[in-house]
Amino acid sequence: MADRLLSEGIVSQVQEAFAQLNHPVQVLFFGSKSDCDYCQDTLQLVEELVEISGKLHLQTFDIDEDAAVAKQYNVDKVPGLVIAGRDGDKILDYGVRLAGIPSGHEFSSLIQDMILVSNRDSGLDSDTREFLGGLTQPVLLQVFVTPT
Repeated sequence: MADRLLSEGIVSQVQEAFAQLNHPVQVLFFGSKSDCDYCQDTLQLVEELVEISGKLHLQTFDIDEDAAVAKQYNVDKVPGLVIAGRDGDKILDYGVRLAGIPSGHEFSSLIQDMILVSNRDSGLDSDTREFLGGLTQPVLLQVFVTPT
């Protein structure tokens, strides 16, 4: 493996944050062997995170070779991550997706996503949950960020 991406200090901070993990988390990584500048770095980052906690599990897929799996999880960009729950062999898909390398401020979002999925609670208040429960048509919500 190349040099580690996460310093000892960052690993220590992530270990503290991961103390909040309650249930297993399944991370699905989607990459490509061609035309993907950040696939290898993203995979290495996720591999280093999964090493920190026994509650984290990783599966890797090639978006072209595993097109059916990518379609199942609505992943169309690489590198792509699905942060899902895991109950035995069953994957609990909460719809959490990340596209691109989660660096900079997005690294914190990745850690927080893992904690939220592990705890099986979005933290939304009851009024928001009630509103969302009343939706009758699918809603696509995408948040775009760019490091500057």
